[in-house]
Amino acid sequence: MQNADNQQHHSHSFLLKPRNKTPRHHIITVAMRLPYVADPPPVQTEQDAAIVQRIRDRRAPRPLQALDLTLLHSPNVADGWNSFLGAVRTKTSLTDDVRELAISRVAVCNKAWYEWGHHAPLAIKGGVSEDAMETVKRDSLGERPEGLLSEKQWAALVYADEMTKNVQVADETFAALKQHFNDQEVVEITATVAAYNCVSRFLVALDVGEKNGTGPGALSAH
Repeated sequence: MQNADNQQHHSHSFLLKPRNKTPRHHIITVAMRLPYVADPPPVQTEQDAAIVQRIRDRRAPRPLQALDLTLLHSPNVADGWNSFLGAVRTKTSLTDDVRELAISRVAVCNKAWYEWGHHAPLAIKGGVSEDAMETVKRDSLGERPEGLLSEKQWAALVYADEMTKNVQVADETFAALKQHFNDQEVVEITATVAAYNCVSRFLVALDVGEKNGTGPGALSAH
């Protein structure tokens, strides 16, 4: 009987709680949804120690990032992630401007502002103007801004936009991409956009870096 009374009490307590009027898709977190792994990360095996070192080597001279300290909850996943993203970031034939424009557009489409904060400055460092990056920040790209982005840059940007928003890419969008990039570059752009859609969804779901619900912020090259 006591258990029944307790259950009834808990049930009524729940019903009397004020209703949260914030739509679920607008709920934001105020901290990363998991604790970050300590830095330096604790390791249980020599294999785990080697994984941490490989990630450190790729990040150098920077320290481990918030993303790393999240992924290292699962060392094997962190290791595979590090290898794949390392190839996408540093072992393709793409120019810095094209790669970082594509990544930055993925970040905008998915509202992954932690990702934007890392890659928009790299786009500027790669030669993209701050005015051009204002176009990248738009919800809808619209028409190519004359004098700010080349036809080649625009083709990659629109491709990244459609891949991210629609998954399927229009024939005319792909044809425009092929006018400016060879087969290897098309594969590399596609892999970059796909990879950073993975990254952005991971970042936003867990609020890595605590950027959900904020915005792109001011632009400046590191």
